Amino acid sequence: MNTIRPCGCKGVRTCLSCEQDFQIAKPSLQEQFRQLEAWSYCVHCELFQPGWDTKEVQESHSNHDQENGLPLPGILVQEKFISAEEGAQLINDLDDLPWDISQSGRRKQNFGPKTNFKKRKLQVGNFAGFPSTTEYVQRRFEDVPLLRGFQTIEQCSLEYEPSKGASIDPHVDDCWIWGERVVTVNCLGDAVLTLTPYELQQAGKYNLDLVEEYQKELLAPLLEEEQLVRYKGKVLRIPMPNLSLIVLYGPARYQFEHSVLREDVEERRVCIAYREFTPMYINGEDRIKGDPVREKSLIFWEIK
Repeated sequence: MNTIRPCGCKGVRTCLSCEQDFQIAKPSLQEQFRQLEAWSYCVHCELFQPGWDTKEVQESHSNHDQENGLPLPGILVQEKFISAEEGAQLINDLDDLPWDISQSGRRKQNFGPKTNFKKRKLQVGNFAGFPSTTEYVQRRFEDVPLLRGFQTIEQCSLEYEPSKGASIDPHVDDCWIWGERVVTVNCLGDAVLTLTPYELQQAGKYNLDLVEEYQKELLAPLLEEEQLVRYKGKVLRIPMPNLSLIVLYGPARYQFEHSVLREDVEERRVCIAYREFTPMYINGEDRIKGDPVREKSLIFWEIK
């Protein structure tokens, strides 16, 4: 079904509503991933340890085998990036803005340029900056060494509601326009980010072919084929606690697909995703095209 449905889903994307209304049978990703060898990220070890349940893995940190933990370059989980009071205020401020329906049971608020990933075309469109109530979150990025110099050019609020079966299917964020650091700030609710190794099956998918043009500028070098073998047949689970900051970069960003399973959304979850430009739009051949967007991204407007 390729048409857009009233719920916002289209193509293979579904939610509980359209699955029921249109009798769509969707295979369970969780069941598929459960067949793999599960490892969960321990924020204390900064290593993956055996196990599917991320909370159980955190609680058993004192018993972890450091030598046999599974490393993966390109992951930052910073707990309590914002305070409980800031999280509550953010939710109130975001809910004062209109939400738009999105795919797979989500709602969104998107502030950024108009992009066509297939044709690789960029336009400023209606982009006029970001809500002033969220400005301090971006400013706080400068306190995180990994995010120094990060200039947000897209900010997207995402709501996951369990009653809608909200989720996001496995994917790699576009590599033509969105830069290396994929940033998420969790404002409400706990969740889990699930990673699986990406095996190239379609030339040009996710615009991954462009990574070679800026690969030397990556913060963490990509893994070689012989290094990727150790992740084959595994599923990697990263906790996304409420009020935390999550950053994917390097191998975790480019060589793995990430998803949020509907079974991991047990309460209303709201997060804000932040994206930066790729190097060619910052200091490369497309810098002139990126300049108008960067100018708009410096604006923070008051909510009326």
